Amino acid sequence: MSTAPDLTPELIREYVISAHARLEKVQSLLQQHPSLLTVRHAWGENDYETALQAAAHVGNRPIAEYLLSQGFPLDICAAAALGREQAVADFLKADATLAQARGAHNISLIYHAALSGNIAIAEMIYAAGNREGYSFALHAAISKGHLEMVRWLLAHGADDWTVKNYEGKSLVTKATELGHQAITRLLREQGAE
Repeated sequence: MSTAPDLTPELIREYVISAHARLEKVQSLLQQHPSLLTVRHAWGENDYETALQAAAHVGNRPIAEYLLSQGFPLDICAAAALGREQAVADFLKADATLAQARGAHNISLIYHAALSGNIAIAEMIYAAGNREGYSFALHAAISKGHLEMVRWLLAHGADDWTVKNYEGKSLVTKATELGHQAITRLLREQGAE
């Protein structure tokens, strides 16, 4: 993928990092450099991230919606994170193997669905054959306080209590820190510590 000559690696990195949490910065950078929209930053070998992927895997709806409004093409991971049921259904109908899709940093599609809290999307992904990443997806559901999604993930195979988030925190630790008492209680009832 070629980029415009004014797009330095440093500028691309700043843009993609900003897309995780800084809407005004993303807007400003795109206003100054419209060709930034769909570029991707290389974090390492086989680890690339676009601004939409950045917004999607942290569940930042305002930034994702802004990028889409600017013409960034929707992908299945972003559709799942945004809770767009029909879009996910359409992607899976066109190509059922997309149930195994992964976003930036190899983050699973079910993780993105867990961010939205949309059980219907999780059911579609499961019905299409996805069975990976359910324990890690608990972190996504916990981060957004989605109790029913936590229940769904537990009922569909999430049972690895050792899985840590990007901060190195356990499921119970993060749920407790965020004040999600019902989730903390449910995880402990299931055997998490």
